[in-house]
Amino acid sequence: MKQITQEVNDLISRSMDSHVRIAVTGLSRAGKTAFISSLVNQLLHTSTHDSLPLFAASRDKRLVGAKREPQTNMMVPRFAYDDAMEHVHSTPPKWPEPTRDVSEIRLALKYKPKKKTKKLFGSTSTLHIDIIDYPGEWLLDLPLLDMDFEQWSQSQFDALTGKRRELAQAWLDKLDNLDISQPLNEKAIADVAQSYTEFLYECKREGLHWVQPGRFVLPGELEGAPVLQFFPCRVDDNVKAGKGSNLAMLKARYNEYQQKVVKAFYKHHFSTFDRQIVLVDCLQPLNAGYESFQDMRHALEQIMHSFRYGRSNLLKRLFAPRIDKILFAATKADHVTPEQHPNLVSLLQQMVHPAWQSASYENIEMSCITMASIQATQAGFINKGDQAYPALQGTTVDEQALTVFPGEVPKKLPDQAYWQEQGFEFTAFRPRKASSDEPLPHIRMDKALEFLIGDKLK
Repeated sequence: MKQITQEVNDLISRSMDSHVRIAVTGLSRAGKTAFISSLVNQLLHTSTHDSLPLFAASRDKRLVGAKREPQTNMMVPRFAYDDAMEHVHSTPPKWPEPTRDVSEIRLALKYKPKKKTKKLFGSTSTLHIDIIDYPGEWLLDLPLLDMDFEQWSQSQFDALTGKRRELAQAWLDKLDNLDISQPLNEKAIADVAQSYTEFLYECKREGLHWVQPGRFVLPGELEGAPVLQFFPCRVDDNVKAGKGSNLAMLKARYNEYQQKVVKAFYKHHFSTFDRQIVLVDCLQPLNAGYESFQDMRHALEQIMHSFRYGRSNLLKRLFAPRIDKILFAATKADHVTPEQHPNLVSLLQQMVHPAWQSASYENIEMSCITMASIQATQAGFINKGDQAYPALQGTTVDEQALTVFPGEVPKKLPDQAYWQEQGFEFTAFRPRKASSDEPLPHIRMDKALEFLIGDKLK
C-alpha cells in the first residue's frame, strides 16, 4: 500500500509539470554516454553561457539555473558524469566510457514560468529531471517474453545466414557434440554457452547489432551467473529428455532469464518513463556494408516493438509505461558535412518508419533530428582549382590530424548496389578540445532539449 501511495504521489507531482523522467536508449556506440554527459553539461552552464539558442527557456532568459541533485532511487548506480568530464577534458581528449549497466542522474532546473497557474505559486518554479541510461541491447530481450525456449531457439537458427552463419560455426560445432537428452553436465553446458557468447561478441565486432540475449554481451552485475549460461538448441519431438537432463536445465535457465532478468528489467525501469530519446548511429553501418545496415534496421525495429506507447489512466500508469514524446536522433552529425544533414534525417525517418506509424496511432508526439552531443570536427571547405568542396577537419582517435570528405549519405534506404557503386567512408574522430569552464561544443543539443523538456518549462 505504501508503494502504491508513493507512486500516486509521484504521478500527481508529474501532472503539475514538476518532474519528468527521460529514458535514453540506443544500441552500442550510438552515443548514449556522450549524450547524457553533454545534456547535463549544457544545463549546468545555462546561467553563465548562451550556447542553447534553440532551447526557448534558455534563449528567453527564463532558465535561472540548474544543479545536480541526489537521485531518489538508491538501488541504481549514479551516472558517472564526473568521470565522463575527466575523459573529455583530458589531454588529449577522449570519449567517455560506454554504457554497460543501468545508471541514473537527477537535475533540478529553476525557471521563470509563463503559465499563469504556475505564477500563482511564486516567481520561479523548479523542474526535476531524472535521466536514465541503459544498454539498448537489453531491450532486444523483451520479445523473449512472448516466446518459449523452443520458439526462441528456432528464431535464432532461422537468423543464421550470411556473415552470421560463418561466425557461428565454432559454436555450432560444439553444439553438435552435446547430447541434450543426456543427464545434466554443467561443465559441458557452460562450455557451449561460452562459445555461444563469444559468437554474439563476434557479431557485434563485425557490425551486426541484433544479438539475443542482449545481457550476454553486456551482463552488468550478472556476469558469470548461471542464468546467463544457456543457448539455442534444436529440439524436435524425437528428443527424449527427462527432468535431470541437459535440455531440462537449458529450459529452466531460459525461463529464469525471462522472469528474473527480462521481466524484472521491464517492470522496474519502464513503468516510470515519460519521455524517450532513441539514439541511432546510421554512419557505422553505412561504413560496414549492406548486411550490417540491414541488421541494424532489424535490431532497431525490435527495440521499438518492445515499447507500449500511449496515454493511460492513473491505475494503468502504475503498472505500464506511458511515453508521450519520442525523439529519434541520428548521432555523430559532425562526422558528415553539413549539407548531408537533411539526407541523414531522411534516412533515419525511413529506418524508424514502422515504429513511427505505430506510435502515431497512439497520438504520441515524435520528431527526428541529427545531432552531435560532443562535437568532434569543424566543417569547412577545401579548394581544388576554381571549385570549393565541403570537408571536415578534426583529429582521429589515433591522434592524426585529418581533413576529409566522408561521402554522401543516401536519402533513402540503400540497396546492395550502394556499397558496390559508392559506399561511405566513416572516420572516427576524438572530441574537440574544450575548456572545463565552458559548455561542451555541440550540434543541436538545444533542439533535443527543447523537444524533450521545453513544454515543461512554460
